[in-house]
Amino acid sequence: MRGAKSAKWVAIAGVVALTATACGGSDKGSNGSGKVDPKGIVSYANGEPQNPLQPANTMEAYGSVVIDSLFTGLVHYDEQGNITYENAESVTPDKANKVWTVKLKPGWKFHNGEAVTAKSYVDAWNWAANPANGQQNSAWYRDIVGYDDVHPEKGKAKKDAMSGLKVVDDNTFTITLKSGIPYYAYKLVYTPFYPMPSAALKDPKKYGEAPVGNGPYKFKSWDHKKSIQVTTWPGYKGSKKPKNGGINFKAYTTPQAAYNDLRSNNVDTMPQIPDSELANFKQDFGDRAIESDYSAINTVNPAFYSKAFKDIDVKVIQGLSMAIDRDTIVKTTFSGTREPATGWVAKGVKGYQADACGEYCKFDPKKAKQFVKDGGGVPGNKISIQYNADQPHKGWVTAVCNDIQKNTGVKCVGDPKTDFQADTEVRDKRQVKAMYRSGWVLDYPFNGNFLSDLYGTGVDGNKGEFSDKKFDELTKKADAAKSIDESAELYQEAEKELAKTFPGIPLWYNKITSGYSTNVKNMKFDQAGDPILTDVQVFEK
Repeated sequence: MRGAKSAKWVAIAGVVALTATACGGSDKGSNGSGKVDPKGIVSYANGEPQNPLQPANTMEAYGSVVIDSLFTGLVHYDEQGNITYENAESVTPDKANKVWTVKLKPGWKFHNGEAVTAKSYVDAWNWAANPANGQQNSAWYRDIVGYDDVHPEKGKAKKDAMSGLKVVDDNTFTITLKSGIPYYAYKLVYTPFYPMPSAALKDPKKYGEAPVGNGPYKFKSWDHKKSIQVTTWPGYKGSKKPKNGGINFKAYTTPQAAYNDLRSNNVDTMPQIPDSELANFKQDFGDRAIESDYSAINTVNPAFYSKAFKDIDVKVIQGLSMAIDRDTIVKTTFSGTREPATGWVAKGVKGYQADACGEYCKFDPKKAKQFVKDGGGVPGNKISIQYNADQPHKGWVTAVCNDIQKNTGVKCVGDPKTDFQADTEVRDKRQVKAMYRSGWVLDYPFNGNFLSDLYGTGVDGNKGEFSDKKFDELTKKADAAKSIDESAELYQEAEKELAKTFPGIPLWYNKITSGYSTNVKNMKFDQAGDPILTDVQVFEK
């Protein structure tokens, strides 16, 4: 997911700088003058967000990239994975990592002029935690004392506020957790922990159509399924002040259409090159082509509530995994621009381990067929893989299905949904027929983000409704560790447990494959695979 994406007291060892920049090729612009227009608008190939633009209701890429332009949270992280302070002046734990004191930088304001205070954070989180407000990221507050009163497992909220959130003064508040979590500051990077102005809580529906944030860009307009436009906000107090006049997030329904516009300089950049163009994009863009690693992983996950996978023997899923020739698909479908996955955690984050999946992520058609047979097979001997057709997934889904059918005898077909919005709505409604494509990008550079936030019982990211008591116990033990390093090691044990229960089939680690037009320069992508739009400069036309 997007999240996605930390404190002076820790540096994340082992996180590498993953940003890559294409050099040259656009130093003078299409007119050759080389002059920059500070008011120039950058266009980005995006899609229609699934939900209204509310920070705690955004769990997908199309909405996240817009939200991140409009808001600045307490903390973020640099290319080495170290926490950077943004709206926060400090985020400090007690000795038990249970009570965290947040001090804000004074003088920050929302785009409507309202002061950003401790109350702006506390009120926003309490509102988003209440199930009556329908915020799909509400479980991100589950660590806070009093969450269960505001968001009980069933029924309406018993209280309006989490007792673990206390406003000390205008610029200070405390967060009391149910138990100590050594890496909790990393979680504060994610969008549910952004502040909101008071007007947002009075009329959230209106706010979702025209959000007011505290970030580098101010909302301008939303023409649904066409574009969202934001403009540079001159009152921004953060360090990442825009070097352009704004962003036009253009909605595309197919990656090929976006690519054609990029090649024709009708859009300035896009998140990923279509599979069909991977063999050609470096030739098309030359020095303006971008290829770099980032911390993301693709899996196909069973919907364990579906007829196909309810009460399934884990051997069947392990067998389906061994039937997939990842190396060949990476070479043919992706022209070598992916790397076969060997576990459930993306590369480049604290706690990544190289072979958590073991033999089950290695291509072995003979063993695959035997495992499926020994596990009793799949009801009806047929499965489908759901995916969003507005991004380049059809090619690899077809290749995976061909491998499964050829090597196990289980019939496999793709189940395309029109766009990502439709795809995620089917998941939210528990209507996935068998399996679904799951792509997860770090929210913060720590292995727990790819484990407990995806496969913990009842968490928001767990759309397949996987549940394993032993895994939950191991992640709880990891969260109770005294240090970041100890917690990461314990999460590694939890990841190894997944090889026995298989909540999803790891496929490959992603890479950024993109490019940019001759209209702009300084186009970069960060460790979460997001464009660093504030740094982009637009040439005079």
